[in-house]
Amino acid sequence: MKVKVISRSTDEFTRERSQDLQRVFRNFDPNLRTQEKAVEYVRAINAAKLDRMFAKPFIGAMDGHLDAVSCMAKNPNHLKGIFSGSMDGDIRLWDIANRRTVFQFPGHQGAVRGLTSSSDGRILISCGTDCTVRLWNIPIPSLNSYETSNNSSEPLAVYVWKNAFWAVDHQWDGNLFATAGAQLNIWDHNRSQPVSSFEWGTDSVISVRFNPGEPNVLATSASDRSITLYDLRMSSPVRKIIMQTKTNSICWNPREPMNFTAANEDCNCYSYDSRRLDEAKCVHRDHVSAVMDIDFSPSGREFVTGSYDRTIRIFPYNGGHSREIYHTKRMQRVFCVRFSCDASYVISGSDDTNLRLWKAKASEQLGVLLPREKRKHEYQEAVKNRYKHLPEVKRIVRHRHLPKPIFKAAALRRTIVDAERKKAERRKAHSAPGSISTVPLRRRRIIKEVE
Repeated sequence: MKVKVISRSTDEFTRERSQDLQRVFRNFDPNLRTQEKAVEYVRAINAAKLDRMFAKPFIGAMDGHLDAVSCMAKNPNHLKGIFSGSMDGDIRLWDIANRRTVFQFPGHQGAVRGLTSSSDGRILISCGTDCTVRLWNIPIPSLNSYETSNNSSEPLAVYVWKNAFWAVDHQWDGNLFATAGAQLNIWDHNRSQPVSSFEWGTDSVISVRFNPGEPNVLATSASDRSITLYDLRMSSPVRKIIMQTKTNSICWNPREPMNFTAANEDCNCYSYDSRRLDEAKCVHRDHVSAVMDIDFSPSGREFVTGSYDRTIRIFPYNGGHSREIYHTKRMQRVFCVRFSCDASYVISGSDDTNLRLWKAKASEQLGVLLPREKRKHEYQEAVKNRYKHLPEVKRIVRHRHLPKPIFKAAALRRTIVDAERKKAERRKAHSAPGSISTVPLRRRRIIKEVE
């Protein structure tokens, strides 16, 4: 005869310490848990509500500049250091953790328009409207302070040129850097004259970015509304597109280096594949004024934009609308934005002379998390993602309070767009069949492509 005996070890249900939680055994058989989906749905709604309740993205402001902050740069070797340049020629190195200035680089006689650091994190390059490019030693962080190799704030080199500069960027791998101005100039650290120059048209180049995957490829935007691709191994530019409005800034996706996103004057951002420029991959819409700057997260899954409408928005790289909007009463027009090197924070520089530090995830808990807390957050995120398509959860997750001017401007913009769409539909309906073709928005803003 077969006898079944119930045996249970005391180790399975006995706590090791009195502070530990009592172990609970659950049977996950779906036949026993008929209300599982209903319970999870309620948990998803509660998680979405808690997410909005604890959304406090603003960490602090860093003041010290006497004029508008015009540009910023990250230090690839130091996680909590960031450089900023202002319109009065002041360059500062900030310690984000303590929110204070740790070093200043005096010397520019006009506005600083571009900052970048070398790929090894040892040299800072600045340029401005005083027609000079300056190279600086980046201070090395010690236990209590920052130290430079020669303990002085004098530049390593000063290169004077004929025209004012509007932007600068360094190769991701190499010793060359590019400046944008009346033309595109390529410089070497050790030479006081440009190694090479490129010119296509007569208008000023206003932004330049090197490709993270291919060191010799770079993209620029110019005041003649063009976006141009260059290859340093060729003697002439590769191709360019001309849009209806000017592009203020460009940023390559660090994880998909064939794609870049352009911040445009028409309130939108356009993502392009550099191999096919006749059509945008995605149009990112939400701002109500010109987009001034853009920067990708190191993960490549999202990017941050700063706008003339005094707001900062975070977009998914393949999404048409922003997932987050940041604003404060005192923040004025945002001229520059950067993701931190670990993608946890966003730093913005604005017209009111302040740098501001924000959380990349508005409701993220700062500090050390216990394993139980971490698992709880992960579970809430998973439940929210499972039910995010349902109307109630979607409504709570998407809702944001906007300043009244931006809310009104967005409503007016929607009215204008709807009126244009209806007009186009009526014109097509009352025309001969086939005489009018509908051009999608991804192509509509592109006037022509030149090779």
